[in-house]
Amino acid sequence: MNPWKIALKKPTDRTAFQNAWVVNDIEAACMKWVKEMGVGPFFLNEYPNGTFSEVTYRGEPAELSMKVAIAQAGPVQIELIEPMTETCAYRDIVPKGKEGFHHMCVWTLDFKADSSYFENLGYAAANTGRIRNNDFAYFDTRPLMGCMLEVITKNPQTQDRFAMIAEAAVNWDGQNPIR
Repeated sequence: MNPWKIALKKPTDRTAFQNAWVVNDIEAACMKWVKEMGVGPFFLNEYPNGTFSEVTYRGEPAELSMKVAIAQAGPVQIELIEPMTETCAYRDIVPKGKEGFHHMCVWTLDFKADSSYFENLGYAAANTGRIRNNDFAYFDTRPLMGCMLEVITKNPQTQDRFAMIAEAAVNWDGQNPIR
């Protein structure tokens, strides 16, 4: 049997569109990417406790807060995350005071099916939550790829925001690097 046909039956859109790093100082990290890699502009948002609903950490109710900066580097979105919550998926991989790669991100059209799929493979959800009716989860896929995999519900609002960020990078002249 053709292995590609088998892969197509799996629920997740496995097109990784984002790579994400945990950082100690979001603005300093943005400027380092701008100056050393020419990536930008970064769009910075803060997500305090209460922004996300139905948050779990390793299956238990939890809080989740962070600062996030997103930019586009060619076909790949770059996400920098400064965790404000210490008990979270980010700290499972990158201890406080350290910086490093954390996850790749893919869309889902069927969050429940994808969650069941990954959990049946033995990849537990480290964090789950919802923001404006959009579900997300960080699956602990370290045994497979050395990092986590974020799965997020594909929706027009997030797609439009990500398209705007990508468009801003196309002819970016280096001005206004953090927005």
